[in-house]
Amino acid sequence: MKQLILTPSMSKRLIGKAMPLHPVIQIVLNKGTLIIIAGTTNGYVAEEILRTIGQSEGFSRTGFRRGVTIAPGSDMPKVAPTADVVIRDGSWQKGLSIFDVLNDLKNGDVILKGANAVDAQFRAAVWVADSKGGTILAAITAMIGRRVQLLVPVGLEKRVIEDVMVLAERCNAPASEGLRLMPIPGQVFTEIEALKLLTGGEACLLASGGIYGAEGSVYLGISGTQEQMRTAVDLVNTISSEPPCRV
Repeated sequence: MKQLILTPSMSKRLIGKAMPLHPVIQIVLNKGTLIIIAGTTNGYVAEEILRTIGQSEGFSRTGFRRGVTIAPGSDMPKVAPTADVVIRDGSWQKGLSIFDVLNDLKNGDVILKGANAVDAQFRAAVWVADSKGGTILAAITAMIGRRVQLLVPVGLEKRVIEDVMVLAERCNAPASEGLRLMPIPGQVFTEIEALKLLTGGEACLLASGGIYGAEGSVYLGISGTQEQMRTAVDLVNTISSEPPCRV
């Protein structure tokens, strides 16, 4: 086994690089509608998918977000949030959001939505600030109502100890304050799945944390053939200079 360390921004880039190889994504880019809902991790995913289909010109991760968490006292660039990325039959339909195409979605279409928590059973949940449920409620409406597939790109920095259903019950209780938490019934896609797609090796979470820019980092173990482990090490080296996420 080889040990790898990824900062949160490296993890986002790794997930982004792997997502175009996902079988579901490859199919929907040929025929169907793919919606990448704005979010920090999904910004990297959108970059890589748009680059894959040769349509990255005009896309910027700046403003491609919904709610974000920043350190107390930090300043974030004041930019207007941008639209989601909607790709129909391999063509980027600029300026559209999930709400613009929600009623047209059908079985075979795909939605990518990020998350704020992922538990030990690889079930995800997302913060909800919108009193009407925001983009996640729209995504679940399409998933349950028309069998649209929901994929959840999320880094292991967002892991939690307890079941997300239990956490949601606490956050959503009438006496609670702050944001609400909504479990997501979608397929979670972390660094572990990304490394599997990109290298063929089997990854696991070993430890986490750090300082001097390594805060939130994860230590992963990668097992497999010598070639698979070497490929994983080389891959992580190529993204080692990924700067902190600034959107």
